[in-house]
Amino acid sequence: MQRTLTGPVELETIVSLAKRRGFVFQSSEIYGGLGSVWDYGPLGVEMKRNVKDAWWRAMVRERDDIVGIDAAILMDPRVWVASGHVAGFTDPLVECDKCHRRFRQDAVPSASGVTEDESPVGPVSALVSGLSGQVAQELRNRLEAHARSLGKRRVTAVDYGDAGDYPPGTVPCPQGDGGFLGEPRQFNLMFKTFMGPVEDDAARIYLRPETAQGIFVNYENVQTTTRRKLPFGVAQIGKSFRNEITPGNFIFRTREFEQMEMEYFCPPDQADRWFDHWVEFSMNFFKRYGIRAANLRTRVHTDDERPHYAKAALDVEYNFSFGWAELETINNRADYDLSNHEKHSGRDLKYFDEETKAKFLPYVVEPAMGADRTMLAILVDAYDEEPGEKESRVVMRLHPDIAPITVAVLPLSRNERLMPTARRVHEAVRPHFNSQFDDTQSIGRRYRRQDEVGTPLCVTVDFDTVEKDQAVTIRDRDTMEQVRVPIDGLVAALRDRLDVIRKRVAG
Repeated sequence: MQRTLTGPVELETIVSLAKRRGFVFQSSEIYGGLGSVWDYGPLGVEMKRNVKDAWWRAMVRERDDIVGIDAAILMDPRVWVASGHVAGFTDPLVECDKCHRRFRQDAVPSASGVTEDESPVGPVSALVSGLSGQVAQELRNRLEAHARSLGKRRVTAVDYGDAGDYPPGTVPCPQGDGGFLGEPRQFNLMFKTFMGPVEDDAARIYLRPETAQGIFVNYENVQTTTRRKLPFGVAQIGKSFRNEITPGNFIFRTREFEQMEMEYFCPPDQADRWFDHWVEFSMNFFKRYGIRAANLRTRVHTDDERPHYAKAALDVEYNFSFGWAELETINNRADYDLSNHEKHSGRDLKYFDEETKAKFLPYVVEPAMGADRTMLAILVDAYDEEPGEKESRVVMRLHPDIAPITVAVLPLSRNERLMPTARRVHEAVRPHFNSQFDDTQSIGRRYRRQDEVGTPLCVTVDFDTVEKDQAVTIRDRDTMEQVRVPIDGLVAALRDRLDVIRKRVAG
């Protein structure tokens, strides 16, 4: 069914709905909340579980070349030395000389766009525009001092180099406290903790920043115990932790998040072909579960943004209201990980090909998808508003396999003559579908409530059910069409109609 809304819905709309209906809550809210940390409510936990189950079904259970593992979050710290995370998993940060808060260097203002001016302080005037008098004067003094250090009477954009960046110590702190940001320094994004009773360097370990390394260090175990021949994959779903400096956009970028990753081991000469395969697989997965093709695109990483371990990298992006942003990255990791773990651990991780008698390290192609980001994209893409005479109807057109509630059973009212039969109908439905019994407020408001949380089908028990025909009404979320079916055939009728909605949502 054609959606009414065509452009991306504003994120604030989804955030409001998520809290109001019990999808996502701010963590520790009664204490004022913890920044960019979120709790999944009764509907959110069901939906996120469905997203993960859909990925696992498509990635593992519908294929015969991929198996799964669940590796521990805590690992030997040497794993992260071998992977390059200890030395290279960093962001350049700048620190305020007054409040001492740190900010990502790429998230602070630049002087690009400042042009030459005949006035000795013309460009400076442009830079201090909008600042308070005291801070503006301090910035003016610092910029002019910088100009003098260059042997110039005035400051121009040329003085800041090709990138047009402010010189260190001349960028006002975003907190507006009168401080200035200093030289950029590298900051490691891994969370550190200690194992055991003594908190010293020997006891330091890390919360994993990705799930992939748990697969790489278990590659030999999996290959040996499953007797797999190349090519084959190992999948994992699990929590990862990154001490992001500028998280944001609701559940899109957080410090604690869940990844759905798969490492596909193959001969080196097959890696390019499998890279293309997993790009196509990923695009089809998103479209299969209701994300419109027009809101998806692929973007190849530039040389300067490609991960240090990747021979090739590509993002699958979604068109959010805040712009195109990554849902998944597909990497050709080559033999980077296995070769480094082989070197640091001393274990021979090479694969022996019985046909060619050759021994080599496999290449690895990795589709790495964010469960939280995928859930957010599905919510955004499913959101719709249909105009009405009195108020618009908000509809979340979720795929039935993703919707937190599949079937809602609604007695027409709380009349005591209806309740026993309504409960009996729910008991018949509940073993087959994730269902909800809803008897509060008017039937119209209950329909709207179920539409807003994406419930595909509602079953209504009315007085004719009890007094005449032992039949109930099934209502379709998207079309609002209603059909009457006998209670005895209800489960089969619901399955048939869910199949219709699956095809409709998947396009």
